[in-house]
Amino acid sequence: MKLLLDTQVFLWAVSNQKLSQRARDAFLDTNNQLFLSAASYWEICIKQSIGKLLLAGDWQLSFERELQINDIRWLPIEKGHCQAVIALPWLHRDPFDRLLIGQALHGDMTILTADEQIRRYGVATVW
Repeated sequence: MKLLLDTQVFLWAVSNQKLSQRARDAFLDTNNQLFLSAASYWEICIKQSIGKLLLAGDWQLSFERELQINDIRWLPIEKGHCQAVIALPWLHRDPFDRLLIGQALHGDMTILTADEQIRRYGVATVW
């Protein structure tokens, strides 16, 4: 299964926090392909810059190590991902979540997320 990590789930997973047993099992299952979206990294950078997220000074290196250790693949933002957002209903206005949903739908992926707002879109999720 191709699993797209929600931003919060990525942060929890790399800091060994708060994952449900099902989410942890999916994250650790080597048969699954894990992906981190450029949108999530962008969200992390924005929240870090405005003080909404506090990370250690070397967080970029730590994240790179976690991507390698956990074989998490980088998912760039493509035109098709952006275009998939057009058809989404306006159930909530988080642009990062909407792009993750578009990426998942476009790429036939399942989102690893605890966010009930994302689940409202009918996209495949695991938690």
